Amino acid sequence: MPEYRRIKKGGGTYFFTVVTQGRRPILTSPEVRQALREGISKVRQSMPFSIDAWVLLPDHLHSIWTLPEHDDRYAARWAVIKSCVTKRCKNLLGPEENVNISRNRRHEGGIWQRRFWDHVIRDEPDFQRHLDYLHWNPVKHEYVKTPMEWPYSTIHRFVAQGFYPTNWGGGGADKDQSSNFGE
Repeated sequence: MPEYRRIKKGGGTYFFTVVTQGRRPILTSPEVRQALREGISKVRQSMPFSIDAWVLLPDHLHSIWTLPEHDDRYAARWAVIKSCVTKRCKNLLGPEENVNISRNRRHEGGIWQRRFWDHVIRDEPDFQRHLDYLHWNPVKHEYVKTPMEWPYSTIHRFVAQGFYPTNWGGGGADKDQSSNFGE
């Protein structure tokens, strides 16, 4: 079995991409959104972290987290979150749908891809690039024409705080600046 190496930095800030098994478009359903909230809440009780940014699309999500100082256990957090969602939402799948022998042996459901992608945020410009990519993603995937149209995103919080202008990525001069995000 291959050994996957992840760069870990205690107290670091990380960008994640987590994808559903077979890119199944279920993440924006009310049941999965509620299960994600519950899973995150459960994890935060024993392993706190802050969510700096988040976007939820039908078949994947992107998020940026910051962990407490000297803590680099983000994989354990994702394992609990994914497990909570799988247990709560197993009715979204048929009894054996997307669960092969290997997944069954590991007690994995058919909701999530086994792995996830992570990236350690190196500095402020890197944070900004990933923040822009995350918020631009619903436009990139052609779910909406502007980031503000997508309801499952922290873009609304960032606009309310004045971090982005209200028309970021959707009109005027800002449209030209954001059109190449996520290339």
